[in-house]
Amino acid sequence: MKRYQALAADLASSIERGLLKPGDRLPSVRQASRDRGLSPATVFEAYYLLEARGLVESRPRSGYYVRAAPPSLPPEPEHRSAPDGEARPVMVSERVFRMLASTMSRDVVPLGSAFPDPHLFPLARLGRALAAGVAELEPWRTVENLTPGALPLRRQIALRYLAGGLRLDPDELVVCNGALEALNLSLAATCRPGDVVAVESPCFYACLQALEARGLHALEVATDPREGMDLDALDAAIARHRPRAVWLMSNFQNPLGSAMGPEKKRALVELVARHQLPLIEDDVYGELHFGRQRPVSCKAFDTQGWVLHCSSFSKTLAPGYRIGWVAPGRFLHEVAKQKLATSLTTCVPAQLGLARYLERRGFERHLVGLRDTLQARRDRYLDAVQRVFPDGTRVSRPAGGYFLWLELPSGTDTLELQQQAMARGISLAPGPMFSATQGFGHCLRLNYGHPLDERMDAALRQVGEMAKRLAG
Repeated sequence: MKRYQALAADLASSIERGLLKPGDRLPSVRQASRDRGLSPATVFEAYYLLEARGLVESRPRSGYYVRAAPPSLPPEPEHRSAPDGEARPVMVSERVFRMLASTMSRDVVPLGSAFPDPHLFPLARLGRALAAGVAELEPWRTVENLTPGALPLRRQIALRYLAGGLRLDPDELVVCNGALEALNLSLAATCRPGDVVAVESPCFYACLQALEARGLHALEVATDPREGMDLDALDAAIARHRPRAVWLMSNFQNPLGSAMGPEKKRALVELVARHQLPLIEDDVYGELHFGRQRPVSCKAFDTQGWVLHCSSFSKTLAPGYRIGWVAPGRFLHEVAKQKLATSLTTCVPAQLGLARYLERRGFERHLVGLRDTLQARRDRYLDAVQRVFPDGTRVSRPAGGYFLWLELPSGTDTLELQQQAMARGISLAPGPMFSATQGFGHCLRLNYGHPLDERMDAALRQVGEMAKRLAG
């Protein structure tokens, strides 16, 4: 057990035994560092782990406090995944296409959707910013900076990173049609058909779709439901298979909700740099943190340019605008060439409208409200899962994003559960969608980004009853 895990276990035991009660303040990072003989980074890792488990909460300019326990919480998944260690071609697109098609209708209950409630976003204010940007659009702006993207937007993106301690020059960024294009361009810049790419297990199905479309093989690596990819397993996989890239989500991974701590991210970047291996970092959920500060990205530790960092505004501000970006490090020229050869540019009016909105400094206020809403919804959904799903169900407790990962009792067929739910107008995302091996057949991803209103609660109860019957 590592030092931060030992400290977290000690504090968790004190909370469970009642020595630390709801509302009690934990020692400051500085005090705990001094009293325990640990580095501040180690203490922060421990507190971050406790926060991810829902045992403590951070309060701005105040510190960390023991959270009041909700009425009941289901147990968490305990064990990391155990893939077979083989690289294989991917065939998931048809299943994913059918699931996505089922979520496009507003008449379907979106428990399986990949998108949060669209009412969470300031679409009217964005529309006004877009209209103003178009009205003032100087004609030459439509052809300036075509491939890298509009300079005003790249400046605003770079300023947000700078505020978080990461210095990126606007010229290091390429604006894309959403993060998915950024990720696909990163694959195109680093891999060729037949190459192997190391991925999480389970991993986001869009990653598997991208590998399938490019004729790449997926190498699933053991992944912890709280702390993300196992670095020892990754090191062994690299030695055996020599993949051409690693693709992962470092913050609030879809579907697990796991998040790497800062020291683990540093170790990961050192690992890929030692192997001279590109790391494609999908960080679309990093801004949706429930803690006091945004978790750092792997890019923050990248001194040699091996990290291709991808993100977007689709999950935080402007769904449907399809504005993302990539900071591709040493692969900047190749990514720009791929962009030029495929989509050439990203919608200029949308870029300028977003830049105008960001210049007015309303984004952070919006994010504070969005995070509070999602955290409250997470807690309500956790309580609902405890009430309606079969005994023995385990559920993740993410510290950000908007997904829960459910492990139902062994033998429960979530593909069958998906079919039964869809017949009742309820979409679900079963575990096999998230694996090239079609594993995780007893697992399910639930979207808690929508309000748990009467309709959603009734759908959850129906799914819970069907799951109980399938679990026997």
